Amino acid sequence: MSPSDKFSTSRKHQRSLKNAVSLSGTGLFTGMKSEIKLRPAPEGTGIVFQRMDLPDKPKLPALVEYVQETPRCTILGSGNFQIQTVEHILSAIKAYEIDNLLIEIEGPEIPSCDGSSMPFVELIENGGIVTQSQTKKIHHLEAPIFWSRGDVHLVALPSEEFRISYTLNYPNSDLLKSQFYTIHVDEETYKAEIAPARTFSLYEEVVPLIEKGNIKGGRLDNAVIIKGDSILNPEGVRYKDEMVRHKILDLIGDLCLVGQSFIAHVIAIRSGHFSNTSFAKELVSNFTMENANAN
Repeated sequence: MSPSDKFSTSRKHQRSLKNAVSLSGTGLFTGMKSEIKLRPAPEGTGIVFQRMDLPDKPKLPALVEYVQETPRCTILGSGNFQIQTVEHILSAIKAYEIDNLLIEIEGPEIPSCDGSSMPFVELIENGGIVTQSQTKKIHHLEAPIFWSRGDVHLVALPSEEFRISYTLNYPNSDLLKSQFYTIHVDEETYKAEIAPARTFSLYEEVVPLIEKGNIKGGRLDNAVIIKGDSILNPEGVRYKDEMVRHKILDLIGDLCLVGQSFIAHVIAIRSGHFSNTSFAKELVSNFTMENANAN
């Protein structure tokens, strides 16, 4: 099948913020205080991070080609600088279909806030959204695109809507075991069903990481901790299936790194940041071939 047989396209006006907005907090992994400011950006410039705390104030596009590490989060980098834990803010940006944005950051890591993307949703809404005059291409799949490794699978299927279906499976966890969730993603459904879902970890996994100094900003107010069949957080969970919803939140953020708009039903089984970003690279490769064929 040629690239032209895999896709059709449509066009839609690009969007950015109306006003600059800011937020500060502490990084989950570094434990360092940081501040971000979201600024409106011109048409065709995309989502760009800028490290304001470094001498040259270097910029870094939010594109999957700049992914450097995906240990327990997604890290972008170029040369000798990085920006860590970008997935939650990018998830909100993609769900709200923001195409052009400058994200200024003072520090190496995006603030963890409460471990969800709701603070970033509220930030975007406070800034307001403006429709720009230039249009963007939207890819519509006509054939599946797959990525698999072992028992981890992702596939993008042709669809009339942007939908995510995720199966979570932790066979060694009494509480988790298996969870499934599917959602048509738009601003309204994302804010109500996905954005409040917090990052989570098994107690036996996170304690060694804290002891080694790999998680310096983790607290019960920015992550759900599961021990056996119990939730250690005093307030419990926000949804009975909060964990699989957060996996969808992460996946949406990692798919933002494709840097192009597309409509598909994405089905994921046991995926994490490495597989999500690997799948994003597969999508980029297919879209690049399609763009070349169109020219």
